[in-house]
Amino acid sequence: MQKLIYAFLFIVGVLVCTITCTQNTKQPYRNIANQDAHYVGMQECKTCHWQMVESFLKTGMGQSWGLATKQKSAANFDVQHSLVYDTINDLYYRPYWDGDSLCIKEYRLQHGDTIHKRIEKVSYIVGSGQHTNSHILNINGYLFQAPITFYTQKGKWDLAPGFEKGRNTRFERKIEAECITCHNGYAAWNEKSLNQYSAVPLGIDCERCHGPGSLHVAEKRNGQIVDTSLTPDYSIVNPRRLTVEQQNNLCQRCHLQGIAVLASGKSFFDFSPSQLLKHTMNVFMPVYSQDENNMIMASHVERMKISACYIQSGKMSCITCHNPHVSVKETPITQYTKACQSCHQNNCTESIEKRKVQQDNCIACHMAKNSSIDIPHVAVTDHYIRTFIKQSKKDEIARFVRMQCYTDDKPDVRTKAKAFIEFYERYLPSKPFLDSAFFYIKKTGVKEHDFDEDLIRIYFLQENFKAILSSAKSVKANSIKDAWTAYRIGEAYLKNNLNREGLAFHKQATTLKPNALDFQNQYTKALIEASSWKDAKQIAQFVINENPKDAIAYFNLGYIADHDNELPLAKHYYTKSIELNPDYKQALVNLSVVLYRLNQKDKIKHLLERALKIDPMDAKVKAMLQDIQ
Repeated sequence: MQKLIYAFLFIVGVLVCTITCTQNTKQPYRNIANQDAHYVGMQECKTCHWQMVESFLKTGMGQSWGLATKQKSAANFDVQHSLVYDTINDLYYRPYWDGDSLCIKEYRLQHGDTIHKRIEKVSYIVGSGQHTNSHILNINGYLFQAPITFYTQKGKWDLAPGFEKGRNTRFERKIEAECITCHNGYAAWNEKSLNQYSAVPLGIDCERCHGPGSLHVAEKRNGQIVDTSLTPDYSIVNPRRLTVEQQNNLCQRCHLQGIAVLASGKSFFDFSPSQLLKHTMNVFMPVYSQDENNMIMASHVERMKISACYIQSGKMSCITCHNPHVSVKETPITQYTKACQSCHQNNCTESIEKRKVQQDNCIACHMAKNSSIDIPHVAVTDHYIRTFIKQSKKDEIARFVRMQCYTDDKPDVRTKAKAFIEFYERYLPSKPFLDSAFFYIKKTGVKEHDFDEDLIRIYFLQENFKAILSSAKSVKANSIKDAWTAYRIGEAYLKNNLNREGLAFHKQATTLKPNALDFQNQYTKALIEASSWKDAKQIAQFVINENPKDAIAYFNLGYIADHDNELPLAKHYYTKSIELNPDYKQALVNLSVVLYRLNQKDKIKHLLERALKIDPMDAKVKAMLQDIQ
């Protein structure tokens, strides 16, 4: 009789969980509903769940982010394999160990001589080493990606993803909130910045999937123990007890890489386990004809969702096949095949001989490894499950079909507009995408010259600065609450030579985000244009104090010193700017002028030749070269 009661209670508990988990109005998990619940860290979890933590630390998630140590690095550092040459930008990169410090040297050669050299210390390594190791610099809490990555599967160093084909931003690509919140546990982000953090965890941790653990820990220490064989423990999220939709929403927070559009008032830190992702952000992917085999490395959920297995079963989630606490390297193949056979049983139509070759491994035939279109030198399991892989026609040009939202079947028109804007700005600057964005903006009731933040952004990307001024003509700078909008309006005034009118908007951008150093650099420029030299100098010096590797701030200080006729100081600042960015054309030109005035004409020719190589059509540089010759 007692067993029957326990069984009844268990069934009731499961039913209650199933019902309440689907209700958005009532959050059953108290660690999500309670705003005072906070993160405690993996070491706290380990005191009770040490075996699970030890296993998890071997997974790709557990090793997603770590200090730059020899133990963490999977790379080969011998001279033959570690040199990377950027053929377009004519820059060499060599990673090497200086004692226990991982360094990257950037240099340029001319006739066998080194004409540029910059060395940066790596603070963090991103990636488990199963596919890649990428490298992060930490400059006073400001995080930047280094320009080279080690590709583990090929055993080679190369330019980092997105740095190829002339897009090498060297040491200036910011690690912003969207990036770090997928590759790591939640860092302590300075919201007044774009990429500054006061504390950075080392790897994705337990609470990314289970939610903040303080409530759970407190209850267990107080002796409040729940028999989870009978009923759920609502003090912390257990993803196994979530609905299929909630499970997939949890995984696709990071495994659905695409165009992420934040909901109004939300940040990339706001999603919690058991919630629906669409309430924090919506994720879009462009759909092209003939792109069945084109996949993004971290879009496993997108590929799964186009599979017949997912569509027809109605019960398939990521943890149908995966145990997140166990590395895929240590997961037996039988675990995956059992997941397949739970629906398909033994109805494989392939010949016995071929099945023996593949050891009856369903994955080998139906989820073959595929290269990704965003990460070179990498092959990953394609989660598009299919009976056979259709080969794309090489002579057929892929055409854009639609922008597909994978988090909401019916995203609103404003969200659709933002998706097209993001896609244009970050991936493919093609006019039709901005036209589509404008089309959806108008559907919201916004007219062509209304003040609207998304409309301002479209005009900015079109370089239609007069339209921005028309839209913002009656707007007070201090009424704007979005730093990017204030910055874009300020830039529009600058582009129209209305420098003083634009100052208030640049100032508002830096008031809202004082540690967004790009905004501070542009505010410095606006102050210089308005002849506010003292204020400009103060802000440029602030930027240098925050980031002593900021080439633009040194240029601005050089320009100010040049104006004040402090020529040796101007020379110092311009030289420092060029040391950090050897292709900063205006710094090369301005330094040439200063050297001319200092009667150091023998040092000018090579600077102007470098400037002319950057911009062969610059008539002023040609005239200057002719003059000194």
